[in-house]
Amino acid sequence: MGEVTFQRARTDEQRSQRRRQILDTAAAMLTEMLVAKLSLNELSRRVGLAKANVLRYFESREAILLDLLDTEIQTWIAELQNEHAAGQGTARERGDRLADILATSMARRPVLCDLLSAQGAVLEHNISTEAGIRHKHAARQSLHNLAQLALRHLPELGPEGAAALVESTLLTAMTAWQCSRPSEAMLAVYASDPALAAMRLDFTDLVRRTTAVTASGLLARQREQSSTGPAS
Repeated sequence: MGEVTFQRARTDEQRSQRRRQILDTAAAMLTEMLVAKLSLNELSRRVGLAKANVLRYFESREAILLDLLDTEIQTWIAELQNEHAAGQGTARERGDRLADILATSMARRPVLCDLLSAQGAVLEHNISTEAGIRHKHAARQSLHNLAQLALRHLPELGPEGAAALVESTLLTAMTAWQCSRPSEAMLAVYASDPALAAMRLDFTDLVRRTTAVTASGLLARQREQSSTGPAS
């Protein structure tokens, strides 16, 4: 294969198209491999640009993946907003329904979960302050949108309670995704003994259960505070 001839994108539209091409290629690669396996060299090869030319549009591999994470979260939220909020039922029943929606929808999005699990330890490193600011602004907006969605299902939570529930769910998902993806060696361990197999974590069940319990706990604390009233 001959050397790729780089043609600089000269207009804003061309630069935007080139960035979109790089992001789309990276997104396609993540349907085939884990975040940890995606290299800048292979991404550059598939895009058809030298690595140095890819870095003209994104400062690092991590910056590309952070951008993808923000996009994946926004797409997930758009899907969730199409879910009808349960208007009937007790607060606990509606909280359980919300927990199921969040857990099952995330389980259907392995790329989102893999990116989330790598966010703090990998993706937020090797980036500039400017890239970090853009990412955190996007994350802040996403958290707000998720909290608003939680309030549709459980208005009793209030804004602070909804924000706390969303943060807990995301943190649980980050850890649960890593722990529910055992190595080949651990798969053999689980297969060797039913008692050990029972220790294998199920991502959907763990996120659903933790979110439901957190919602119940937040509601119980609010009821307790309401019944005791403000401290004199």
